[in-house]
Amino acid sequence: MGFEHILVERSGDFTTITMNRPERRNALSRAHMQELITALRQTGDSDALGIVLAGNGPVFSAGHDFADVVDADLSAVRALLVTCTELMTLIQEVPQPVVARVHGLATAAGCQLVASADLAVASETAGFATPGGKGGWFCHTPMVAVARNVGRKRALEMALSGDVIDAWTAQDWGLVNRVVPAAQLDSSVADLLERVTRGSAESKAIGKQALYAQIDLDQPKAYAYAIEVMAATSQLPDARESMRAFLEKRKPRWRRGRQ
Repeated sequence: MGFEHILVERSGDFTTITMNRPERRNALSRAHMQELITALRQTGDSDALGIVLAGNGPVFSAGHDFADVVDADLSAVRALLVTCTELMTLIQEVPQPVVARVHGLATAAGCQLVASADLAVASETAGFATPGGKGGWFCHTPMVAVARNVGRKRALEMALSGDVIDAWTAQDWGLVNRVVPAAQLDSSVADLLERVTRGSAESKAIGKQALYAQIDLDQPKAYAYAIEVMAATSQLPDARESMRAFLEKRKPRWRRGRQ
């Protein structure tokens, strides 16, 4: 299908979904988020092995589009935030690894997008902020994702100050995986995707979803859950093939995946 606010491009094993509202700083209007949701669902159901989330223009994403909010009533704003939460959750539900390619500023719900992605590579020129703390509409929902990346003290510093942190600080705090010169951003994203998509795609998809399921459980419950998932997945054809290939000193032959 055609999209108004995003671009979707398949190259080899990977699909890139690019926010394409540069004139609005890739602000997340409801229509924009619904297109992102549609593209993620379609890609999640495809045979793509990895997803890149990117943005066109000088800014990665400035967060919610205030034009949707300023005159909206309570019900409409709640519906907008439910759509945003659906988008953020879907990023973690699709079976493929999702890598955020962050070339510029990511603020509020744009920072939430980065925090919700499985992995993130940032240009040295990128910056990150949850600016509601120095304004009149606190970044409540973005902090759900951001706090789970950076921890309570750093999350509160970001949330209460609203200040921009640079890419190197974001890496140190755990919001992004790595920081590279702008000229190396595409190659670094490609390198990371190549590495994290090796192996059985089926096994990796279950592994991604199981990690999100157990990470907020207490340790006994997390182990109980992980035991059941790991025992069950030992019976999958790709798991058996992996073990046989190791024992037979040969390369495995996945049903779907990359060496």
